[in-house]
Amino acid sequence: MADFKDDYSFDTLAIRAGQVRTAEGEHSEALFPTSSYVFASAAEAAARFAGEQPGNIYSRFTNPTVRTFEQRLAALEGAESCVATASGMSAILSTCLALLKSGDHIVSSRSIFGSTTGLFNNYLGKLGIETSFVNLTDFSSWEAAIRPETRLMFLETPSNPLTELADIRQLATLAHENDCLLVVDNCFCTPALQQPIKLGADIVIHSATKFLDGQGRCVGGAVVGPQDLVGEEVFGFLRTAGPSMSPFNAWVFLKGLETLSLRMKAHSENALKLAQWLEQQAAVKRVFFPGLESHEQHQLAKQQQSGFGGLLSFELKGGKETGWKLIDATRLISITANLGDTKSTITHPATTTHGRLTTEQRAEAGISDGLIRIAVGLEDIEDLKADLARGMD
Repeated sequence: MADFKDDYSFDTLAIRAGQVRTAEGEHSEALFPTSSYVFASAAEAAARFAGEQPGNIYSRFTNPTVRTFEQRLAALEGAESCVATASGMSAILSTCLALLKSGDHIVSSRSIFGSTTGLFNNYLGKLGIETSFVNLTDFSSWEAAIRPETRLMFLETPSNPLTELADIRQLATLAHENDCLLVVDNCFCTPALQQPIKLGADIVIHSATKFLDGQGRCVGGAVVGPQDLVGEEVFGFLRTAGPSMSPFNAWVFLKGLETLSLRMKAHSENALKLAQWLEQQAAVKRVFFPGLESHEQHQLAKQQQSGFGGLLSFELKGGKETGWKLIDATRLISITANLGDTKSTITHPATTTHGRLTTEQRAEAGISDGLIRIAVGLEDIEDLKADLARGMD
């Protein structure tokens, strides 16, 4: 792994890092759909279970295909270690349960995935881990929320669905001054467009289900960071609790990583063209996309991202009724809450991804009834415009 990190560029790492060929000499990464492994002797089995000898033990926590994916993603993020999980939510859960205890405190952006809010409030709260939610873009609110017992700061940047940004370097400095860990969900940019660890973050979270796969085929997640926190603590939780990634899903994600850079550039180009077109539509009140000069944090996006991503949202005049009519009028764009696919998707956040939040929580997060989110795929941009224009009329 050291040779790959030291000597090769991102695009090469995305295709080559982590692969160890078997005696069969396969060119593509091998898929190991096995639950267990055979030991050469009782002594070897004892040594592996005791941690005295490296090697495979049981596929809940040691599998060659999963390990290849972990090593490749760690190389792309510029990190020491990666632990692959069953989903993006299980990556967040594993991080919190591995690194926090009762009495600890989280400061989190208010602009996060609805299920993450539910996890922090409804489940970690039961364990005595309290969360304070703050405005993602207001640095003073982060400062004011930190307590002596704060151990973790959590955010998505860009946020879903309003594409708001936080200054990762600034928050990393704040976290480390207060003996906290900064955890960044990098789902929407991926390491192809943003590398939070190089900006000072401690841990990066991924929903591999999204852009890392890129074709909507499998569910998975990952935690990326230093060896002591991720390779030991988070791995220890996964080994015991078992929110593991399947070997087949890891193999699919490996294939997705090979084209990640190309796809993210194409997603970004399509999204910018669509956002510029949406700004010109009379039915649209406002467009949220960091690639637009009208975006309040356009300059920050240019500084800490190498591209603007494929996620955008826009607010329609007329609220929920108008939003649903536009969605129902589409014939090409898929009506689904998932994102990160080659196929463009459209959803109404207030009644889907953020539908389980209270009215007050949605208002605090800026999720209006007229808000529409589009994850812009790789179709021809003129076809996407025409599909939306049908609903605009």
